[in-house]
Amino acid sequence: MRRAKIVATLGPATGTPDRIAALIEGGANVIRVNASHGTAETRGRWIEVVRRAADGAGVPVAVLVDLQGPRIRVGELAGSRVLRPGEVVVFAPQELATGGEIPTTYADLARDARPGARILLNDGLLAVEVTEIAPPRVRALVVDGGPLTSHKGMNLPGLQVSAPALTEKDCEDVRDAVARGADYVALSFVRRAEDMAELRRLVPPTVQIVAKIEKATALEDLDRILTACDAVMVARGDLGVELPFEEVPIVQKRLIREANRRGKPVITATQMLESMVNHPRPTRAEASDVANAILDGTDAVMLSAETATGEFPLEAVRAMDRIIRETERQSSGAVREGRRMGELEEVSAEDAIAIGTHAVARMLRTPLIVTLTKGGFTARKVAALRPPVPILAVTTEASTFRQLALVWGVAPVVVDHVPGYDAMLEVVRDLILKRGLARPGDRIVMTAGVPWEVSGTTNLLKVEVV
Repeated sequence: MRRAKIVATLGPATGTPDRIAALIEGGANVIRVNASHGTAETRGRWIEVVRRAADGAGVPVAVLVDLQGPRIRVGELAGSRVLRPGEVVVFAPQELATGGEIPTTYADLARDARPGARILLNDGLLAVEVTEIAPPRVRALVVDGGPLTSHKGMNLPGLQVSAPALTEKDCEDVRDAVARGADYVALSFVRRAEDMAELRRLVPPTVQIVAKIEKATALEDLDRILTACDAVMVARGDLGVELPFEEVPIVQKRLIREANRRGKPVITATQMLESMVNHPRPTRAEASDVANAILDGTDAVMLSAETATGEFPLEAVRAMDRIIRETERQSSGAVREGRRMGELEEVSAEDAIAIGTHAVARMLRTPLIVTLTKGGFTARKVAALRPPVPILAVTTEASTFRQLALVWGVAPVVVDHVPGYDAMLEVVRDLILKRGLARPGDRIVMTAGVPWEVSGTTNLLKVEVV
């Protein structure tokens, strides 16, 4: 089975029932719904279609709703404007901008900016340096010029932005996502752990929260952010604007490594197969990019414009599936396993059980690890060590069944509740034989929390015979 997972983004190119079903059939494990675009009604219909398609295919598929966040943009310009190096420009709140001033959607720009700071426009293609603050206006000198049009993004690298972590729109979108049964909600432009705590207060325990790391300031509070979130996304688009481009590959590796060490699922995102927006085959560099993320230890790789607006969305999913499978087939699992185990600095009882499960499966060469899990805690602990065999995660919770679709190496199964470990073991044996996951007489490693109905307690490791 393929261990790393695929996240596919819905959009105009894939928003129909047949296209959504085709994405799932092609290998998408998580469907991303971008709250920056479309209406709540459209997103709700998409989520319903995803649920029906996944049920029809008999596979777990998680829904991730990606919040817009406090994105700062250029306001409405009269037309395209060319900024020339050496030119002095003035930014003003959009309701106050006059004449040749550049309007911005961020009313507090003058409060947050500092002389000498850079403001990047249009994904970093244009850059200006702040020379004077005259609230509510900011005067700046154009460093890197070019054409500027309405609604282009503005980045303030290195500055602590005072905008709220969650906008009014975000809060409405969170409530809607929860009501429609989203499995994950991702927060954009996370700056500190408190941002995640604010989101956590808006969602029930059954919904997991994802920290999108796309601001340089987030790296300064990374430990606390990783503790506060359930999963993390390496959002390389804005991160590559905030940081020098040559730093992004190393930051990506650091983020994946730290997420692995904490047992938090990690998604590597942005421009992975970007050329497939317009072409039916990826470039060799893109194939290498996906493969390197897999070798780094990412749980999932994400397609954005490739499936949302691209001309070849289904081909993009299939191409990513092929790259992952070949990379996993060719790579050395032993190197990854040893590194993951060695990176555990503080070992809890649950970590010790997970390490033991991994070691026993390897030494006995069992074909399968089985975790009995209510909330997914046990399965994530074991998966974080990247064992050499698949992990069958057996749960009674539909939300856990879907959420584990994101986690590396985990094949989730949902079953009816039966009381006690022995009764559940018989259910598991029947499942394994019906699915051909092992043969009669094979040994398997079982891990669970006892009582197994209680989430977050991993305290049992047993070797059983199918």
